[in-house]
Amino acid sequence: QVQLVESGGGLVQAGGSLRLSCLLSSQVSGRPFSNFAMGWFRQAPGKEREFVATISWNGGSTNYVDSVKDRFTISRDHHKNTVYLQMNQLRPEDTAVYYCAARPFRTSASPTEYNYWGQGTQVTVSS
Repeated sequence: QVQLVESGGGLVQAGGSLRLSCLLSSQVSGRPFSNFAMGWFRQAPGKEREFVATISWNGGSTNYVDSVKDRFTISRDHHKNTVYLQMNQLRPEDTAVYYCAARPFRTSASPTEYNYWGQGTQVTVSS
């Protein structure tokens, strides 16, 4: 069983920054953190869940939705089994519940291809 726990959300003014964290534990399956590609997705009220960023199993490849490029950075720390999303220059339209997700090895921008999900963390950006 794989468990993902997000943290770091909150309320911030436009132009501010937040860093989201997602801790992965893999107890039953025994798969190490490095076996998983990781992704961040978000869902605003009344909207579908959308891709934000992904990072490959070894951290060598990242991908972002156009609206967050040059503002958000995804990274991972294999010693801490944690993936991060550094969010700078936040805008009101970034307001959403942010979810981290994991799937074996290969990244994907499609949320339907991820096997494991966290509970989500709320990010609210005021204007």
